Amino acid sequence: MPDSAAGQADLDAARLLLERMGISPADLLMGATTRPAAPSFEAYVPVVVGSLTAGTKKAYGTYLNRAVERWGPRPIDQVSPSEIRQFIVDLKADRVLRRNARGGRSMEENAISALRCLYRRACTAPKPRWWP
Repeated sequence: MPDSAAGQADLDAARLLLERMGISPADLLMGATTRPAAPSFEAYVPVVVGSLTAGTKKAYGTYLNRAVERWGPRPIDQVSPSEIRQFIVDLKADRVLRRNARGGRSMEENAISALRCLYRRACTAPKPRWWP
């Protein structure tokens, strides 16, 4: 790295930032810490469903149960966006057709909202005792 004024200023800023964060350069050299494994759908969905209100449980429960059927033993962080898209397509194909149907738009919105609820709780909720 060249010893330019901008380069030195950047290094000084990085050192200051690390110091304020309580991180030493040695901490960076030790490598990344391993992050705890994410729970499976079959383990975490009951935790989320148990924390929902009755109305939310009624709206989201079906979709969360279908997610457990599809991805049960898989960790919740191992499902790709394209797999979620295919999940929604499959749900739309299996829906009950009614006279006043709108092409499954409400079903799609509720399914996406249910999965957002699941992932939001996984990211923000305090970790259960069994979660490593």
